[in-house]
Amino acid sequence: MLFTEPTFLFLFLPVLLALYFVPVKPEESRDAGFSRQHGRYANWLLLVFSILFYAKGGRAFTWLMLGSIAFNYWMAIAIAHRKGAVPLPDRDGPKKGDDGPFSARTLLAVTVAVNLIVLGIFKYANFFADNVNALFGLLDVQPVAVPRVLLPIGISFFTFHAISYVIDVYRGDATAQKSPVHAALYLLLFPQLIAGPIIRYRDIADQLARRLVTLADFEYGVRRFVIGLAKKVLIANVVAGPADQLFALPASQLGPASAWLGIVCYTFQIYFDFSGYSDMAIGLGRMFGFRFPENFRWPYVAETVQGFWRRWHMSLSTWFRDYLYIPLGGNRVSAGRRYVNLVVVFFLCGLWHGASWNFVIWGLFHGTFLVVERLGLAAGVTRLWRPLRHVYLLLVVMVGWVFFRADTLPGALAFLKAMAGARATTPSIYTIGWYLTPELWIALVAGAIGSMPVVPALAQWRDRVVERRRDTAVASWAMSLNTAAIMALLVTSLMNIAARPYNPFIYFRF
Repeated sequence: MLFTEPTFLFLFLPVLLALYFVPVKPEESRDAGFSRQHGRYANWLLLVFSILFYAKGGRAFTWLMLGSIAFNYWMAIAIAHRKGAVPLPDRDGPKKGDDGPFSARTLLAVTVAVNLIVLGIFKYANFFADNVNALFGLLDVQPVAVPRVLLPIGISFFTFHAISYVIDVYRGDATAQKSPVHAALYLLLFPQLIAGPIIRYRDIADQLARRLVTLADFEYGVRRFVIGLAKKVLIANVVAGPADQLFALPASQLGPASAWLGIVCYTFQIYFDFSGYSDMAIGLGRMFGFRFPENFRWPYVAETVQGFWRRWHMSLSTWFRDYLYIPLGGNRVSAGRRYVNLVVVFFLCGLWHGASWNFVIWGLFHGTFLVVERLGLAAGVTRLWRPLRHVYLLLVVMVGWVFFRADTLPGALAFLKAMAGARATTPSIYTIGWYLTPELWIALVAGAIGSMPVVPALAQWRDRVVERRRDTAVASWAMSLNTAAIMALLVTSLMNIAARPYNPFIYFRF
């Protein structure tokens, strides 16, 4: 189910909120203001609705998801038991701490392997088969017919959540969850189920057991959700049209101006599409009392590729750092080994995004720049005039996005040649002016402003003015203006959704 579809906005979410905040006990209706503590009832309700949320699009794959949850739930308890942390529920035989036939390390290896095998089968089986058949073709061997495997929605995010959970239990950073409802809710919680942010179990365990929803939390959640919705439908969806059309043009009709417009549009599209989803997920979580980590921090204002990855998809970056880069040695090994580890991490990061050589090249491209920057390029960049630093970063990122967006490797290379003006083109009626409609201009300007921390800076300036004047009338005016802006964004977004009913998120396919 999409956050932008009417079924979610006008049926699923309102019904869930109404049921979530219905008083369970008479005394709860007398709580001051809007505050309320949530426990067993709320968790069961969220779990049921999260299953329905996934089942609408996942269909039969919902059973795969539930089976995986049950497997990881029991394996985490078994690992904790072998570590001497908890006894196995309703189990006779060895007491806690007894290694039995399998050590905790062996159980962890089995659990991680099973998760990765399931991910590999559904996400990479077709990719592997296509490459093997391509090799057979070169060797003049008859290709093997392999049935196409469908990709379950959100399996990459779900798998990373499960792996981080069992690893944290093994490391002692988290306690194995004995409540199947709490464990299932952590892995199935609908705001972050499909496209993140990737949340560590240790960061949310206490919130699963006990959380408080206040009026301030709910208000913040609504505001954050509306901002994310506006990012998606008012910017990402608008620039997506020209980006898709320009990337679909034959190479012979793609000139430098059109190619640059296409990649600029896609650069805005992927940021506002994904950060918009993260904003909506964080906002929805706050409405129900959960505090999710930030996933983006204006990545396009970075000055180096290292800085970019400290700001882009931060939950994924930290996941790879904590569960792959550091176990490989982190910064404790020699410089040469660190550089190899960086490239390995970003190779896998690219492969995680999709079963395509384009994604692999995109990951290796970023990994190579991280190594080169550590070898001295970053020091040279920091000595440049500040606008030139941003030009460097944006140029590197946009070249990388070409591989990320193009359907094939030859298509990506042809697009890069067009950007460089290195190929002749035939005249076309679709000139750059044909794409630059007033709507696109507005979206591009809004995207440029929204890519920088301009609005938060204005909000801080407003708060300073209100605090300095200590005038209740000014404070009331500022609050009213903020509410009016949010309402305007919401109404405009809903009108846009009515005009563009299909609004898929880019990261749903990962």
